Amino acid sequence: MTAEAEIPVKIHLITKIRLDDEEETYELVVFGHYFKKNNKVYLTYDEVQEEGTVRSVVKVDEDEATILRKGVIDMRLKFCLNEQKSGSHMSEFGSLLLSTNTRGIFFEESAEKCEGTVKLHYDLFMQGAHAGEYDMEINYKEE
Repeated sequence: MTAEAEIPVKIHLITKIRLDDEEETYELVVFGHYFKKNNKVYLTYDEVQEEGTVRSVVKVDEDEATILRKGVIDMRLKFCLNEQKSGSHMSEFGSLLLSTNTRGIFFEESAEKCEGTVKLHYDLFMQGAHAGEYDMEINYKEE
């Protein structure tokens, strides 16, 4: 596997959100690409929504991650263990200040083949107000 080669992957994303006494689960299966650059893993995929397409990039290494989304929604979230990180969310309705407080980060990748798992456990804040406790799991596998 060369360092800069883009490899087609199947990405399975599960997000659980807990707020007050309620829990919601979102699941997404998409086809995207995997590549490595500067010892960081990148996953890219397009998410088609009613309003249009959103291009997502997940950048991860052992102790931090970033999720970037561009399109009908522009969003940036950073994750660093036990740190509060600022982010943003922009849409046709305006912009929101976001921040994450990362409680757990887990990244595991197979040495033999292109597959791995990223898990993020964090609190999300919108405009300073707690918007939920999130558990996100991203599994990817060469297709």
